[in-house]
Amino acid sequence: MTDPLSDVLMALGANVTRRTRLEAAGQWALSFPAFDRLKFVALLKGTAWLIVPRQEPQLLRPGDVCLIGRTTYAVASHPNMPLRDGRPFYDGCDVAHLNGNDTIALGGTVTFSPGNTDFLLDMLPDFFPVPRSSPASEAVSTILTLLNNEVDRGAMGSQIVSARLADVLLVEAIRAYAEGGERLRTGWLGALSDPRLGCALRAVHENIARPWTVAQLASVAGMSRAAFSAAFARQVGQPPLSYVRTWRLTLARAALRRADADIASIGRELGYTSHSAFTYAFRRAFGAAPKVMART
Repeated sequence: MTDPLSDVLMALGANVTRRTRLEAAGQWALSFPAFDRLKFVALLKGTAWLIVPRQEPQLLRPGDVCLIGRTTYAVASHPNMPLRDGRPFYDGCDVAHLNGNDTIALGGTVTFSPGNTDFLLDMLPDFFPVPRSSPASEAVSTILTLLNNEVDRGAMGSQIVSARLADVLLVEAIRAYAEGGERLRTGWLGALSDPRLGCALRAVHENIARPWTVAQLASVAGMSRAAFSAAFARQVGQPPLSYVRTWRLTLARAALRRADADIASIGRELGYTSHSAFTYAFRRAFGAAPKVMART
């Protein structure tokens, strides 16, 4: 059966497009603005504080990783330090040096194909930490070690190896967070980890063209229609059929950007019974007809 996380990341064209490194000592604090991207910050050496709005500052120790969504954030030697814009420290390079290397952190910027950002970022928290003490963090720790060793070696093909390791680190960090047990009660990742809701989500991603009903999805989940609808909406943030429709149209938009896009075929493959039905649903969601999106 289809793995929804892999399905989403591949369909949305997610990959780590920039990898950065911070080496710092003494007192320092760098802030960064919010963007439509997913970001990870991983600590290799020393300690640092990760600060995001409306959250308690998070102390990072070696092996800890934080994933950051649509929010401003700061990395600092202490949470009370005055913040400085961190972007100038990376102008023209991917390594920032601040007075030494008592603390070393890696950063990765995860971008998506144009227009495909909303689906995932709308359903993920703005901030989710993956401490090294997490039961599922062993793979994360191993990849961090490999990444750091690759940077230190500087051998042939290092950029390609580092890029692939960063992509794997992203998935392993999401896995580790999703397997966080009692602390993960809401959200799309929580639904994927739920034995019953996860079955329904996997069924949707396995056969998105099927004309799903709430009753059919409830049956897959082994729940009553009312209980399933309430649990799904509470966890995912939208009713079951809204999720089906949103994912179907997200796939449509991604497919239309391909050079060989055939509008009629895309509509059929995604379960629309006619060209007009596909056009109506697409226009209602995105404000433009599929043929317009195919040219952009």
